[in-house]
Amino acid sequence: MFTRVGASAFKKDLTNTLILCEALGNPQEKFKTLHVAGTNGKGSTSHMLAAVLQAQGYKTGLYTSPHLKDFRERIRINGKMMAKKEVVSFVKTQQKKIEEIEPSFFEVTVAMAFDYFAKHEVDIAVIEVGLGGRLDSTNIIQPELSVITNISLDHTNMLGNTIEEIAGEKAGIIKQNTPVVVGESQDKSKGVFIRKSEEMNAPIVFADSILSAADFKLKNNKLQLSILVGGQLKYSNLICDLTGVYQHKNILTVIQALTVLAQKTDFKIDTSNIYKGLSQVKRLTGLQGRWQTLQKNPLVICDTGHNEAGIAEVLKNIAETKYNKLHLVFGMVKDKDITKVLSMLPQNATYYFAKPDLERGLIAEELKEQAATFGLYGNTYSSVATAKAAAIKSATAKDLVFIGGSTFVVAEAL
Repeated sequence: MFTRVGASAFKKDLTNTLILCEALGNPQEKFKTLHVAGTNGKGSTSHMLAAVLQAQGYKTGLYTSPHLKDFRERIRINGKMMAKKEVVSFVKTQQKKIEEIEPSFFEVTVAMAFDYFAKHEVDIAVIEVGLGGRLDSTNIIQPELSVITNISLDHTNMLGNTIEEIAGEKAGIIKQNTPVVVGESQDKSKGVFIRKSEEMNAPIVFADSILSAADFKLKNNKLQLSILVGGQLKYSNLICDLTGVYQHKNILTVIQALTVLAQKTDFKIDTSNIYKGLSQVKRLTGLQGRWQTLQKNPLVICDTGHNEAGIAEVLKNIAETKYNKLHLVFGMVKDKDITKVLSMLPQNATYYFAKPDLERGLIAEELKEQAATFGLYGNTYSSVATAKAAAIKSATAKDLVFIGGSTFVVAEAL
């Protein structure tokens, strides 16, 4: 429902999730968790954390959203998707309860994930917040550690119109006496997190105030960088298979989170497994859609960045890429203010506008009209697939075709 219609399907309440999980015997209390929130980067951060924990040998659950191609991408253990028969079995056995409670799709999925992780006795599960934090269905867990990546304007119709308001919602995952790692120190949100952590007696640390990244470059389609602690080299030539230059921010968050986890709990993390996990995130966890190369000659890349901050990072990556001409396959949803994103996009590109195939999708002709007011020009297409095909056909071998604007556009491109 949320995918189809947006805000009207969002339930700002934990009651249904609590009732469902109580009926299941409170599975969320039977395994240890890390809780990850943030506007951008929480998906990549969750997958990186899971990859390192897997490399360390822990049986690791991973709950994320949304999915791109297959619903079961949301619920994995050691990178393997939940079996179809287990999804069917859960729905069958819980159908009466589901009809009685009338939970949202997301609430059922969260309960399903917790039940699955408990039954399969994971050592730890990385749980990504769906939307916000305070009232998100995942916020019934008592994690070992809370992680918040960053804050920017997104879902303002549900979370608030200012950075401070949105930070307040994300800060809702901070629990009593539970350490919290915040990825980025941002002027408008830092105080919100500090006040909440003091209120909850939760030790807080900002990753970018302790760690810094240096020497990052793309080499053999991998991101290579070094990590410094207080100016001293800590990790030399760290390699990550997530190639977006923006990933260096998430890597700092991940390393600081793992450092705190090892300090505050019984979990042990070896340096060698940080190297191993980060170098194989996609293979270990199945992550897709983050500055992902779909083909070469012409180079075709997609990325799920879809709000101001996400698009800003995408544009940095485009600037780092060598190409002759830029082709943008672009689509968005209609329940967001898209003017700021459009104002950021390059005018010296050819646009291929398409509506993602869902009710919330913005009609391509409307997108084209709005884009023209910002000096962005191109044609409309009946689907993402036809827009992608047209862009590839128009491009020469040395051009760049970028596909994005919405997670749903990337899903269709894949």
